[in-house]
Amino acid sequence: MNKREIKQLSWLSEEWLSGPIRGVVTSFAGLGYAEMKYLPTTEELGWARAEGLVVFPYYGPWCWMNRNARAFVDDLVDSIYKEYGLSDDVPLISTGGSMGGLSSLLFARYSRRPVKACLAVCPVCDPRASFNERPDVPRTILYAFRGYPEDLDSIFREHSPLEQVGDMPDIPYLLIHGFEDVAVAKRLHSDLMVAAMRARGMEVEYLEVPGMGHGGPMPVEVMERQVDFVNSFLEA
Repeated sequence: MNKREIKQLSWLSEEWLSGPIRGVVTSFAGLGYAEMKYLPTTEELGWARAEGLVVFPYYGPWCWMNRNARAFVDDLVDSIYKEYGLSDDVPLISTGGSMGGLSSLLFARYSRRPVKACLAVCPVCDPRASFNERPDVPRTILYAFRGYPEDLDSIFREHSPLEQVGDMPDIPYLLIHGFEDVAVAKRLHSDLMVAAMRARGMEVEYLEVPGMGHGGPMPVEVMERQVDFVNSFLEA
């Protein structure tokens, strides 16, 4: 992809940078997001001000980070490193929320290019559990994996962060989940994921947020921690 194609297939925080790119930050959308993006979130603005090039891939609203989505993001990221003249030493950081949190974790697991750190907010960690959690999930999962030759059980294993813990890279992780989340229940997802990661001895910080539902309302200090976590890998 050239720069024109990159900007057709993703939103970039390029105009909010004030200096050389210190890192590439993938920002993965949640289930159902099908809009064009024009402005950064507060967190993305914080990363851009630290010279992190935020990349918001238009990877499909129902993709569940399937194989096609992973290949697309791999190609997109590789093209960004090439077209912007970035060395392999420039860190790649994976972020996202909800289905985008699952995407962030799976991208860290499967990415062609090594990921330096991973942030996941109210992530779906077990799509098996999510399948029966909300009425919109089964139709989107079945569509995302339509045409796969494997049975659904095998597909779940491949696309479940919880079942992929043993093969995930040993990098810093930050998971954030609200106690009041009824869309992606904390006890079925992040609680189990963090326990499995810690059992493996992985470096994971877990913010359990009282009073917060699915992604909000988010306390200021939690929002600031997201910014600081990513920015800490842009300072080298």
